Amino acid sequence: MLIEVFKSKIHRVKVTASDLNYIGSITIDEDLIDAAGLIVGEKVQIVNVDNGERFDTYVIKGRRKSGEICLNGPAARRVQRGDTVIIIAYAWLTPEEATTFQPKIIFPNENTNLLT
Repeated sequence: MLIEVFKSKIHRVKVTASDLNYIGSITIDEDLIDAAGLIVGEKVQIVNVDNGERFDTYVIKGRRKSGEICLNGPAARRVQRGDTVIIIAYAWLTPEEATTFQPKIIFPNENTNLLT
């Protein structure tokens, strides 16, 4: 049996842009992707602190050290530039693995989205 557990989180970053006409996903600064242990193409849940929206999308690599957090495609309708979001990834583990697994949580600067 496998259970789904919290794997990693980018806690409280600002949306820097949204692009309704892009094909979809969330573009994230590559430094944040690496620090959180995310993988390009990985499914993530977006939680919008400002309006309560929760939705799933996938990760696209953004420019390193840019602080970029851009929601693309239909997801752009669920955020506004300047909204604060939390980006969460989950993993499937055995119950035995889950008891010792340690998720990665990063806390970028809330104004710049950069790692401090």
